[in-house]
This record gives sequence, structure tokens and C-alpha cells, in this order.
Amino acid sequence: MVIKTETCRFSGLRIYPGRAVKFVRTDTQIFTFLKSKCRTLFNQRKKPAKLAWTSLYRKQHKKDLTTEVTKRKKRGGKATLSRAIAGASLEVIQKKRAEKPEVRQAARDSALREVKERMKKDKAAKKAAAKVSYKGKR
Repeated sequence: MVIKTETCRFSGLRIYPGRAVKFVRTDTQIFTFLKSKCRTLFNQRKKPAKLAWTSLYRKQHKKDLTTEVTKRKKRGGKATLSRAIAGASLEVIQKKRAEKPEVRQAARDSALREVKERMKKDKAAKKAAAKVSYKGKR
């Protein structure tokens, strides 16, 4: 059977059912305390890190290290492998990566120029076809 426990907001100790003292602040924040000692010290604005019996003090002063779980060491990431992408072989990708930016820019400009010329031709052909069909309707 599992018993639901809460933790004391001051001491950090476990609170079993039926043992808590709850305090609701005006900003609707709820504080649960294990005993009236914790509540009175909280109301006096004492810092739990300065009291040796609280769990916060024990954590800050490196006591109870047996209960703390040590972090596992992360393994180094795997070396990245260069693989071919669908539609382009590895040699083509390496060649494109190695070429200079000026060459790449020139190739891009020539391709763009070619596309623009093709669009201009298509536009002119459509215009001519429209002109012929317009004359045919008269």
C-alpha cells in the first residue's frame, strides 16, 4: 500500500496523512508544515538553510550524500557520417561543398537568367497567340 506524503515547506521532511498544518497566505499560496515548530520559525522569517536539522541545510553543507544519486556521465556524441542524399551522390555533394562561392553565385545567376529568358519567350508566344485570335474574331 502506498501512502501519499507531502513535504514540509520549511524543513523539507516528509509529512504523512493527518499530520500537516496548512497556512494560506493572502496571495493564495499554500504552505504545509510538519509541526508547529516549522510554522513558527517560518512566521519568524528564519532561513531553513541556517538551521542544522532542516534538509536544506543538510543539502547545502553536503551531508547525506548517500541518498543523493550521482549523475551519470554522458557519452560523447557519435561522429557524424556523410551520406548521399536521395537524388545526389556523395561525390556530387562533396564537389558542390568544395567549389568557391563566386563560382556558385555565377552558376545561380546563369540559371536565373535562363529561367527569365524562357519566361519571356513564353509570354511573347502567348501574346502573339492572343493577337492572332483577336484578329480572327473581327
